[in-house]
Amino acid sequence: MSRRKKLFSCGHRGYGQVCHRCAKEEAEREAKKQQKNAWDETFEGDPIDLRSLPRNVVIKAREILQGLAAQRNYRDFHGKRLRHDRFIISIPVTRNYRLICRDCGSFLAPEAVVSHEDYNVCKPGS
Repeated sequence: MSRRKKLFSCGHRGYGQVCHRCAKEEAEREAKKQQKNAWDETFEGDPIDLRSLPRNVVIKAREILQGLAAQRNYRDFHGKRLRHDRFIISIPVTRNYRLICRDCGSFLAPEAVVSHEDYNVCKPGS
């Protein structure tokens, strides 16, 4: 008694009620969608918009922002005051990105994370 493979509506052949290949692909798509939604939800707690940045830059920027919120000195992160405006502080996030903060006396207010290219073209904070 030989069983014949069934042709599913998706075009695949197999045994059973559903196409297991398509069901597996759908489960993987759903898991990936949930991961993306979970990642998108993490941006709600950020003091500045980090959505347009690469993942590694976002993670590093969050570490620096948490350190600044915990009253760590900006120099611990190799930050420097700008020469043209001493109230603006530039903190390197990665080789290609800088976190721009404004010195408000008792605390630093983060303003933006900019690419090193944008940082060099214009004077940040103006």
